[in-house]
Amino acid sequence: MNTQHSSLVIGTYTRRHLPLRLLPVRGRPAGLLAAGLAAGADLTGLTVLAEPPNPSWVTATSDGRYLYAVAETKKFGGEPGGGIAAYARDPATGAITLLNTVCSGGAEPAHLELDPSERFAIVANYGSGSVAVFAREADGRLAAMTGHVQHQGPRPHPHQICFDPVTGDVLVPDKGLDAVFGYRLGEDGSLTERPAARIAGSPGSGPRHLAVHPDGQHLFLANELVSSLVVLRRDGDRFTGAGTACTVPDGFTGRNYPSTVRVSASGRWVLAANRGHNSIAVFGFDPATGELGPPLVQPCGGRWPRDFVFSPDGARLLVANQRSGTVALFGFDERQPRLRFVSATAVLTPACLRFVPLIHN
Repeated sequence: MNTQHSSLVIGTYTRRHLPLRLLPVRGRPAGLLAAGLAAGADLTGLTVLAEPPNPSWVTATSDGRYLYAVAETKKFGGEPGGGIAAYARDPATGAITLLNTVCSGGAEPAHLELDPSERFAIVANYGSGSVAVFAREADGRLAAMTGHVQHQGPRPHPHQICFDPVTGDVLVPDKGLDAVFGYRLGEDGSLTERPAARIAGSPGSGPRHLAVHPDGQHLFLANELVSSLVVLRRDGDRFTGAGTACTVPDGFTGRNYPSTVRVSASGRWVLAANRGHNSIAVFGFDPATGELGPPLVQPCGGRWPRDFVFSPDGARLLVANQRSGTVALFGFDERQPRLRFVSATAVLTPACLRFVPLIHN
């Protein structure tokens, strides 16, 4: 009989680079890491899986057999731009083997995801302002680029790939153009913008990351440059703004740059990470009214929380604190969503956290 568990895969920064003058990233040697998560305890069995350059974002197939990581670089394989590495993964041990690498179609790729059919990998090239699509082979390798769009404007910086669970649209927040772009993904892997689906943000807001509510009718958008969380409500085949809240407490005047936004499994709570204030803001959410409650803003257990994830059982929260070099573990209770600090594990410049299935016979 097979039982399924999950392994935590951690993407890190391995090199120094400067995506923004105010936000230098001083990477250190590490790479792709894996760890286990024991009940109520520290991370266990921290190991290095591979050492690609700047694997700052990681995704995987739903069965855990293939893993994909960006190389957030300006030069890859001797050519200008970044890259993507494809790995085969042993679903019993979590060990990975490199299948192939491809240039990402632009510079400094910051995010990638597989489409719901897992036929394509889509990457947001932050540095050059483009989005690219690559076909997947049956053996997990990345094949030819099938689609590429270049965002136009003074400073395009697409930062995430997110899928609308109802329409299948590819939603791409662009931090430099203050908009979320909506694309149709063709059967051939092409991308076609749907101008009516574009969500305009406030000038200078810096849209960074989206999260989808379980009801499929609401989106939450973290604006990096103004410390805000926007509620978006479905209106036919597009989304419109329904409200905005601040992610930091009243009276805070320091620099702050929200990173990731997540929704709890029940949909009752929306969480956003604050880099600068070094906290996690927990908002109650009522889907009937579309309103966010006042946030409970709590310390993140380190400095510069770039990413965070819920454990598969939803009872714990893990935070990648990039500048303090730790992954902090908290207990999380849907009934009283205070973060209860459990432990912190040393991990050099963590940037991305992803739970991937492990199958044991």
